[in-house]
Amino acid sequence: MQEVVKFIIGILVLVLGFFIGNYLAKITKEELRSGQIWFKRIILVCFIGAILNIIFGNDALLFGLLFIAVVTSRSLKSFKR
Repeated sequence: MQEVVKFIIGILVLVLGFFIGNYLAKITKEELRSGQIWFKRIILVCFIGAILNIIFGNDALLFGLLFIAVVTSRSLKSFKR
């Protein structure tokens, strides 16, 4: 039961990442233009790390990396609008 609660909390934090990413994209447009290639690399590294953590079973690091990937990807999507 405790693992299910941790999993639900992790998913809720990931959903919160969508809103945080949109907010950060609105207030930091100048950083997004110059660092767009780095944002893409951060997303790639986070997804590779998330896949590895699924294999190794480290849920805390998995959700941390996914949160970073979600926030960063939302920033890039908001920039392209």
